[in-house]
Amino acid sequence: MSSRFESLGVGFAPYLQPPGKEVVRWTVGEPGFETPREVIEAAIEGLESGKTKYTRGPGSMDLCQSVADYLLRHHSIEARAEDVVITPGAKQALLYSFLITTMPGDEAILLSPSWASYEPMLEFIGATPIHVKVKMDNFHPDIEAIREAITEKTRMILINSPCNPTGAVFTPDEIAKIVEIAVEYDLWIVSDEIYGRMVWVDWPHVSPSTLPGGKERTIVVNGWSKSWAMTGMRVGFLTGPRDAMRAAMKSQANSASHIPTFMMDAAKVALGCDDYVNSFNKEYLKRREIMTNGLSSIPGIRVPEPEGAFYVFADITGTGMSDIEFADGALEAGVQLIPASLIKDGDGFVRVSYAADEEAIHEGIRRLRRWLCQE
Repeated sequence: MSSRFESLGVGFAPYLQPPGKEVVRWTVGEPGFETPREVIEAAIEGLESGKTKYTRGPGSMDLCQSVADYLLRHHSIEARAEDVVITPGAKQALLYSFLITTMPGDEAILLSPSWASYEPMLEFIGATPIHVKVKMDNFHPDIEAIREAITEKTRMILINSPCNPTGAVFTPDEIAKIVEIAVEYDLWIVSDEIYGRMVWVDWPHVSPSTLPGGKERTIVVNGWSKSWAMTGMRVGFLTGPRDAMRAAMKSQANSASHIPTFMMDAAKVALGCDDYVNSFNKEYLKRREIMTNGLSSIPGIRVPEPEGAFYVFADITGTGMSDIEFADGALEAGVQLIPASLIKDGDGFVRVSYAADEEAIHEGIRRLRRWLCQE
């Protein structure tokens, strides 16, 4: 058996296993809503109309054009349909991006704490992740630390804003400064924008591809899982400079071929379901308030403001426990959450998702309070 798997991490997986029905689950980054009915009906229609055969590898031109239109409308990103690749989930798009921007031995900068899958994906292809710690009071990038981390082996900077796991939304000025560094050192940027529609602060989500010097060096990754509650349908996309997208098309042709043909029309329908996105976001804001207020009311837990996505990255050092001890104790109390020391620079924090339904949030807070306050 190949040795490449021996040191490969699995991130949050040990704490993502489904618990018993009696346990409140705050772990999974999955929208707590049903997929829009129009999307389901379009998928069924695709199956019934015979869209079960091979088709264009990067996705139908109709869907790719719809993605390009969507990006311009919502994120001011200019993309040609010919430079959009539809992938089996955004994670696959990230893997293609890493293959395009790094070779074995090259370094890629991650702003940590970062999503648990970035590091093992880079290691899987032989690249070296370089963790640059963010400012831990608000989880925003330390620009000078990024600059200091660059070496002759650095090839790429990864940006994830809004961020999983911290919920941070980088300011337009911070994004611009990262682009300036990338231009200065001629680096790629991979911008994971899967939570780009989930922004709860006064400043907007800004893609580095829209800034001077950013377009020609940025690969944008996004998908349908989060904003449209389509996690199990496995549809994502990437876009960027033409040569990079030709490489992405080769990656897809030699690995996944294309997404299910019958899902292409369903994905197009979803892009027009803004009413659902707005409705989901309204509920997330409500649940965010319930979760942050509830956790903040428990002694020993500090909750920095979640600025986007649907996560709270809570500091539990005030309880006197490690995050592993806290997570294990919480599970015994009937609440499943994730200890952040499973990822670089996450020690002392736990990640919880407020995508859970309201009653699960209320009940989880009651259980944590009984456990920690002996009520």
